[in-house]
Amino acid sequence: MLIDIALDAVGSDKAPEPEIRGAILACRALPVRVHLIGPQEELRDLLDEHLENEDLPIVIHHASERIGMEEKAAHAVRTKRDSSMRVGLKLVRERKVAGFVTAGNTGAAMATAKMVLGALPGVDRPALATVMPTTTGTPCVLLDVGANVDCKAHNLEQFAVMGEMYARSVLKVREPRVGLLSIGEEETKGNDLTRETFPLLKTLPIRFIGNVEGRDIFNGHADVIVCDGFVGNVALKTSEGIGRFVRDVLRESLTRTVTAQVGALLSRRAFNEFRRRLDYTEYGGAPLLGVRGVCIIGHGSSNDVAIFNGIRVAHEFATAGTNERIEREFAGRPPRVAANHTADSSAGPDTAIQ
Repeated sequence: MLIDIALDAVGSDKAPEPEIRGAILACRALPVRVHLIGPQEELRDLLDEHLENEDLPIVIHHASERIGMEEKAAHAVRTKRDSSMRVGLKLVRERKVAGFVTAGNTGAAMATAKMVLGALPGVDRPALATVMPTTTGTPCVLLDVGANVDCKAHNLEQFAVMGEMYARSVLKVREPRVGLLSIGEEETKGNDLTRETFPLLKTLPIRFIGNVEGRDIFNGHADVIVCDGFVGNVALKTSEGIGRFVRDVLRESLTRTVTAQVGALLSRRAFNEFRRRLDYTEYGGAPLLGVRGVCIIGHGSSNDVAIFNGIRVAHEFATAGTNERIEREFAGRPPRVAANHTADSSAGPDTAIQ
């Protein structure tokens, strides 16, 4: 049975080429039906050109407006009622598709998802979770990476619950180790936010391992690492920059001399594996945890491989029923976690990335 996934066809920097190519790759490799959202005539012509009479389960839904990367999220969400994001997320709300993928304006995607889908009961603020590579081969979930710049302790408490559930249901980690990102391992280290959050996480029925530091994102010491969106986004962008730097320096070093070139040929497989593990396109995008539906947000610079993997992540997320599990998890929590922070629940997401 095919799983229906909606794709914002005019979201990325170079749309709609990467989206159309990524949709074709996904339909060839995955049990999915992709719903392209965007200007129908433009998409139809380009899709026919790329398909070359190949019969794939791809359909088009017309949306007359797109939200640009440079636009203010709040204004765009209010004024563009026929945007590709809103049309796609309405399909999720109406259960016509199982998930939505976009490489468009992150702030607009988060605001639209919260408005159209709504937050899960007991979740004050949705969080963006991203999967980071580790030396052990088992990925680490880092959240929040940009949805909420300013957080309170109970927000991080909820992020921990959602991240732990994501690691269990999607990444299949039996008993995820959850850490709180800080500047030292001792409970007294950190700022006011981390010191307030630490005792809350200790009381949760999760495997909380205490404070972790930046190096623990990659060494496999934790399966889930929790932080506010400002710190998480800085950590994410720094990691991506370091990955590109190491890759470029290594490539330059391996081609500088004849001896190095011979060594490069002999180590090509290892180098390709190294590059793949650092390549964000392999991870597909960040799920927005805490909304009533599957919403995957990717990089604006996404290519066809990143779009393909975004669709793959949406398919896995929907198949695992992660949203439903998170909702059930919060329903069984004590009121302190689940429902006593209503004053904060009306606040919109503070966007750190666009």
